[in-house]
Amino acid sequence: MPAGFTSTRTSRRQFLTLLGISAAAVSCGTATATGGGSGSQVKTLKYQGSVGAVTLPELAADLGYFEDVTLEWVGNTISGPQDIQSAATGQTHFGSAFNGAVIKLAAGKAPIKALISSYGSDQYSYAGYFVLEDSPIRSARDLIGKKVGMNTLGAHYQALLDTYLSRNGLSKADAAKVEALVIPPVNTEQALRAKQIEVGVLTGILRDKAVAAGGIRPLFTDVELLGPFSAGTYIMTERFIKQNPDTVRTFVTGVAKAIEWSRTTPREEAVARMTEIVKKRGRNEDTTALQYWRSYGIAETGGRIPDQEFQLWLDWLGERGDIKQGQFKPSDLYTNEFNAYGKG
Repeated sequence: MPAGFTSTRTSRRQFLTLLGISAAAVSCGTATATGGGSGSQVKTLKYQGSVGAVTLPELAADLGYFEDVTLEWVGNTISGPQDIQSAATGQTHFGSAFNGAVIKLAAGKAPIKALISSYGSDQYSYAGYFVLEDSPIRSARDLIGKKVGMNTLGAHYQALLDTYLSRNGLSKADAAKVEALVIPPVNTEQALRAKQIEVGVLTGILRDKAVAAGGIRPLFTDVELLGPFSAGTYIMTERFIKQNPDTVRTFVTGVAKAIEWSRTTPREEAVARMTEIVKKRGRNEDTTALQYWRSYGIAETGGRIPDQEFQLWLDWLGERGDIKQGQFKPSDLYTNEFNAYGKG
């Protein structure tokens, strides 16, 4: 196995351990333990950002959509599971992750609720599973015995790979012979071209640069597989939601407005606004990646969450044995109650 790669078994165990926090741990949090009562709702929300990128809450705040609610940056997240774990344990007030990770966290007895979609895939923002141009791999069956590189295991990209294999007729036994490996996204193109892996998952600027360089082609994309869909959500703890309903409504509705602003604003103007946001926050970040921004990929108007955005991953996790079959209904995991966008 190439240096720096992580096996499916080890990384999956680490992933499940990361999400296996208890309700007791959640109750010990600090950020979510304040607020509630008349006139005492939390108005400053602690959160984690992303280097060189503008999250939807950051965009909403800059556009003035949060009214009397402000954001307090406490650092940058290293992954979706880490981001929502920080929110669940009270280190921050909200976090975003792949909906499958949200389900796993809820299955670990964390009292959380998804409130609004945070990212997704469309014709502009999507994940491609790329092979070399001259690769003999043309179908799902050709992946048996091959290595597929992705950013993490047990999450979004492995779920899509499993779905692709299943929908194309591979048995569980054959699908198990397709080896998923963890590779840092910045190294995926190099690993693919060096033939250390046969398939690499590429997104965003890394995908666009790799395609422009030539010599690779997509075996499939997530949009081809599922159509446009929202893949992740922002979550908060149920306790915080109950104690701070007005703040939560302002936050969720503000994010919804930012989603629609990003849809309707000319791309050049949106990129210029995001670039300005990154520069003025003074974190010494490279804004190059923003020049490639085209969409947040969210499928639904105002980021509203439909049942199917959770049911797909409930089925997948149940089949894997990561959760009990029928343990949750989609409505157990999310609410659109606080999204006032479009209600007049």
